[in-house]
Amino acid sequence: MKILLVIVMFFLLVGFFIISENKMALKDEENREEFKNLYFSWLNRTFENFKTITSYVVKLDWLPDSE
Repeated sequence: MKILLVIVMFFLLVGFFIISENKMALKDEENREEFKNLYFSWLNRTFENFKTITSYVVKLDWLPDSE
C-alpha cells in the first residue's frame, strides 16, 4: 500500500512540476489540453526509458565466472 502511495505522489509531483515550469493556469481549456499533451508525452518517454533499461539489464551476464 505504501508503494502505491509513493507512486501516486510521484506522478502528482511530476504533474505539478509540468504546471509550474510552463506557468499554466488550468482554468483555461487550452492549458488543460497542453498539460495533457505534455504529461502523456513525459509518461511515454518514461515508459520507453524503462523498456530500454530493462532490455540492457536482461542482456547482462549475471552469473559469476567459473574457474
